[in-house]
Amino acid sequence: MAKASKPSEAPESAAEEASNSSSSPKTPSIEIPQSLSVRQLAALLQVSAVDIIKQLMRTGIMANINQVIDYKAAAAVATATGYEVRPQTVRELASAIGEVKRRQQLQDKQLGGLRPRPPIITIMGHVDHGKTRLLDAIRQTNVMATEAGGITQHIGAYQVEVNGQKVTFLDTPGHEAFTAMRARGAQVTDITVLVVAADDGVMPQTLEARDHAQAAGVPIVVAINKIDKPNANLELVKQQLADAGLLIEEWGGDTVCVLVSAKEKTGITELLENILVVAELEELKANPSQPAVGVVIEAGMNKTKGPLATVLVHTGTLRLGDTVVVGTTWGRVRAMFNDMGKRVRKAEPATPVELLGLNVVPQVGDTLTVVAGERQARALIQERLQEAEQQPSLLLKSVRLDNLFDQISAGKIKELNVILKTDVQGTIEPIRSSLEQLATEEVQVRIIHSGTGNVTESDVMLAAASKGLIIGFGVGSEAGARRLASTGGVDIRHYDVIYNLVDDVGKALKGLLEPSYVEVIVGRAEVRAIFSSGKKTKVAGAYVIEGKVSRGISARVRRQEEVVSESVVNSLRRFKDDVKEVVSGYECGVGIEDFNEFEVGDILEFFRREKAS
Repeated sequence: MAKASKPSEAPESAAEEASNSSSSPKTPSIEIPQSLSVRQLAALLQVSAVDIIKQLMRTGIMANINQVIDYKAAAAVATATGYEVRPQTVRELASAIGEVKRRQQLQDKQLGGLRPRPPIITIMGHVDHGKTRLLDAIRQTNVMATEAGGITQHIGAYQVEVNGQKVTFLDTPGHEAFTAMRARGAQVTDITVLVVAADDGVMPQTLEARDHAQAAGVPIVVAINKIDKPNANLELVKQQLADAGLLIEEWGGDTVCVLVSAKEKTGITELLENILVVAELEELKANPSQPAVGVVIEAGMNKTKGPLATVLVHTGTLRLGDTVVVGTTWGRVRAMFNDMGKRVRKAEPATPVELLGLNVVPQVGDTLTVVAGERQARALIQERLQEAEQQPSLLLKSVRLDNLFDQISAGKIKELNVILKTDVQGTIEPIRSSLEQLATEEVQVRIIHSGTGNVTESDVMLAAASKGLIIGFGVGSEAGARRLASTGGVDIRHYDVIYNLVDDVGKALKGLLEPSYVEVIVGRAEVRAIFSSGKKTKVAGAYVIEGKVSRGISARVRRQEEVVSESVVNSLRRFKDDVKEVVSGYECGVGIEDFNEFEVGDILEFFRREKAS
């Protein structure tokens, strides 16, 4: 039995073995050379370069798409991807590189001419944390070394070269300028470098810059500066960053963090290399063969050259002699200069240039568009002027609680962006939690920035850029913020009771909120003298500094930002004559009903209330 059964068992086990071998495919093998670039490895493994970079980062290697890595690193990536690896000969490598080029050409054709472009970087952070010095260190380390005797020309932006790749830096004064450009529709930044001083840590402006970058959907790279200082406390700063929602990679998060000293010029190379890694993950591309479209990042009048504008090309290529429309002006590009002051004949995507040839000085944030000729330029300007008449504000209209439900129903918004300002820090979390719980299937409630203190112009800019609204709890609004909100249609809501705040937002989400009235500031005047007008009546001798004042208009008296009275204008005179209104630039006598306690320096604010649209 045993002998008879063995032959029959052999075929069964052989069949079983054959079945097993056919059901479990063999591990694919690949040949890798002693060294190759990340792009070449991605093509060989038939995966995206982004996946390769991520895998290398996990093994502690920071590499960009063009960086060459050795066989050991490449083999580790290939093995992790599921390949069996063996070394490759030089001839095999040449064949593989040829295949890479063919694939790249095919990919470029499929993408319709899109090519990788340099990343555009904005540096932000708290005042005195070293933003300017870091920019100077980057410029000196990576530009001056390659430009013998070069003199850096301040044009608001500049380019550096790292491992053969260009990086563009915007030299903006801070997050307000960054957000102001967003509010005008110009999204120019790809990556934000958030500078935090090692001896000072995370500060209110650090958090504000973080919120502005996150609201724009821009990835953040943290640069911990001033590590050379004896009182630097790196662990404390890292903990503060984690508390601020920026968990660094060293602590298991996904925020890239680099230690630098702008003073000693250390860590600069590592910072730039990490910026390139993040840029690779963003897969930034543009088509250089199209007519150029860009944005003005700086502008001014030169006594000898005339109107000058620094333009950051977004897509396409700007060439000498091109006819361009910039905002509501036009001209022909007579000359272009790079950040080293050298004349250039063309500017490709993500390249900043100062151009000469416009008729008048444009505004920062204006869009540049290349057109066929003068006729097309004038037609485009006319179109933009008509749009400006219909929409006088340069700010994008923000959402209002009054029309929130209509916009949700129309599918125009999926998120309600809220800027929250409170009187004390402890109030922020309860309000945030209560508002976020109001989210529905149709719309999420998102607090994009929170802080203590009065509503500022920066808050209004962020609301305008993010199409959000502002909620103040137990705080007021600065004069500039009120003026900007009125001009830009930004909804500012003030509350003193949390229940009322949450109830209003909840009703707005359901379309149950009653229409509200908004305040429109029509003018302001400064009290410069005080006169008696009868036994117990006093009149303010005032100078109208903006807008106008008219009899019967609502008025409030402000003394160092504090409102001391709110009433109406019951008398208005120019010299000895009663008048109906007085415009800016003129003096007048103003009487406020039931108020006589004027002081020199008081600001009279004149306003009317209108039903919110």
